[in-house]
Amino acid sequence: MASGRVRRKGRWLRRVIVVLAVLVLLPVVLTIAYLPPFVHPISTPMIKDVVTLRGYDRQWVPLKDIAPVLMNSVVMSEDGQFCAHHGVDLAELKLVIDDAISGEKPRGASTITMQTVKNLFLWHRPLEAVRKVVELPLAVYFDLAMPKPRIMEIYLNIAEWGPNIYGIEAAAQHYFGRSAKNLTARQAALLAAALPNPITRNPAKPGPGMRRIANIIERRAARAGGYVGCLQ
Repeated sequence: MASGRVRRKGRWLRRVIVVLAVLVLLPVVLTIAYLPPFVHPISTPMIKDVVTLRGYDRQWVPLKDIAPVLMNSVVMSEDGQFCAHHGVDLAELKLVIDDAISGEKPRGASTITMQTVKNLFLWHRPLEAVRKVVELPLAVYFDLAMPKPRIMEIYLNIAEWGPNIYGIEAAAQHYFGRSAKNLTARQAALLAAALPNPITRNPAKPGPGMRRIANIIERRAARAGGYVGCLQ
């Protein structure tokens, strides 16, 4: 009896190890597969929408067909050090750790690269703390393997901008009836302001709070300069 339990535990442990190995190796392999510009990755939320038969709207566009002001707005809103860090903003991460130690409410420190690997390879809920442990080294690897413009191109084409709406082209068409290439500075700022909570924030019908955020983003985007040098 005891030997039987040991064998069962051994089989269970081997299965867990195999699953963990696949979870680790799959993103590593897919990152290399996603390097060519003709490859158009889909995200785990998009896969979920397909599995649940809800479907989604996503129209892939290359970086050259996205208004520069949109990229500037997203960088200055989501990750001002995007061009400077290597996947993880260590200064922001230290502030988050300090807040946690002191018992304060943690601030967001997720970079564009971290959001990209989360959307491509990982889950959103539950076990967010466990996900973060996997997300950090994966973001460093992703940044090492992938050029910054390609990271931005993938991010802008898989980011969620509303229920079943993914990517900047689908978002621009849905909210403003125009292509991502022809977005105005104001429209770009409103779309960037929606990213932290795209399910409840509507860029086409912003409330007072969202308009204030968009005002700040628009001013920062106009002075982006060297912050977006890696995308020019």
